[in-house]
Amino acid sequence: MAIYLHDTLTAAKIPFEPLVPGQVTMYLCGPTVYNYAHIGNARPAVVFDVLARLLRRNHKLTFARNITDVDDKIIAAARETGENIGDITDRFAAVYRSDMAALGVAPPDIEPHATEHIAEMVAMIATLLDKGFAYAAQGHVLFDVSAYRDYGKLSKRDLREMIAGSRVEVAPYKKAPHDFVLWKPSTPDQPGWDSPWGRGRPGWHIECSAMAAKHLGRTIDIHAGGQDLVFPHHENELAQSACAHDGAALARYWLHNGYLNMDNAKMSKSLGNVLLVHDLIAMIPGEVIRLALLGAHYRQPLDWSDDAVDGARIKLDRLYGAVRGIAVSREEGSFAEPPAAVLEALEDDINTPKALAEMFHLAKQLNKETDKVARRDLALQLYAAGDLLGLMQKDAEEWFAGSNDGVLAAAEIESLIEQRDQARANRDFAAADEIRERLASVGIAIEDGPSGTRWRRTG
Repeated sequence: MAIYLHDTLTAAKIPFEPLVPGQVTMYLCGPTVYNYAHIGNARPAVVFDVLARLLRRNHKLTFARNITDVDDKIIAAARETGENIGDITDRFAAVYRSDMAALGVAPPDIEPHATEHIAEMVAMIATLLDKGFAYAAQGHVLFDVSAYRDYGKLSKRDLREMIAGSRVEVAPYKKAPHDFVLWKPSTPDQPGWDSPWGRGRPGWHIECSAMAAKHLGRTIDIHAGGQDLVFPHHENELAQSACAHDGAALARYWLHNGYLNMDNAKMSKSLGNVLLVHDLIAMIPGEVIRLALLGAHYRQPLDWSDDAVDGARIKLDRLYGAVRGIAVSREEGSFAEPPAAVLEALEDDINTPKALAEMFHLAKQLNKETDKVARRDLALQLYAAGDLLGLMQKDAEEWFAGSNDGVLAAAEIESLIEQRDQARANRDFAAADEIRERLASVGIAIEDGPSGTRWRRTG
């Protein structure tokens, strides 16, 4: 079945056809490494990790996710802390990789750093100047937006209606407020590189255009990122790349995920409702966070709340509970074929809510099935579906042993269950009930069955 993706440029869901059959190039805008990533930053990383997993089934994928390690925010952080810029960027790049790994995000095939591609940026800027799409002024080089007739087509904005704001800097050296910086001068205490326009550093937008072209080619298949990047970042990337490359499209498909809201309010520093991934994974299993991030369709807003997290915990317990006690491992499941219904959901514009619903339907079937061979086959399918979504990455017993967040260690729970079993054997039902209630009070439910007593978390 064909994969369908919603392209921001055409504002339509269309069949995906790579430029080269069987091969796919994808670029995702990565972090600016001056601080910890917040949970909103994690949404595109997780969502497009699912797309990468899907694409790799039938295509050779080359996936790039950049590191922005030269930026005014990084300079400001160094000034504020007194740290060396390189130390800041190295540390937070490493933290970002570790945090995303905790969420089950596979590393990209290519991780280009902006500071390692200055020569490519300078060359692209020189080309834009030569072709009349840019101008130099007071040590700066700026893209002349009025020279590109199609500016605004990605974000559906009319150039005549654009005003200063939304990261658009008003400055005396600009011909027009919406012209954007390709190169800026650096003071002696700021990072800088020699260029035909003096010592300076690149603007934000030129970085991604140059790195994508360097590693993936002039026209890539998929350019992805958050909805907040449509304008101005991706709009500017599209414009400068097309002008530098004789009209060649930067990307054949533009994909953008929706905003993440905190209890129905947009997350922002001014509201004080920013949650850092690094803090969350210290308290919540990464797989729970991942499932919560996949709970809404990627193009829709996602409401983040304690209830959403608790719901994700319980859902994972249901999935792991369905395969518990069956002689099948997660590794075996990763080689199995996922259910057709799960594949169809993901091929339909990465419809993770529908894919998850199909997984729970499969878990329900598994819980009802009594034939051992059929149960093993269903368990393999469930693990295979989880592998496609980056979920169920542990064996069931491993999940339940570590899923109580340290309220009671797994060994303590097992010991209490043994004491309860002994109390029941002695017909001391009051003691057995007391142990059940104690476990329930810390969120552990026990279930008696023919094969013995199992436990799981309820919230």
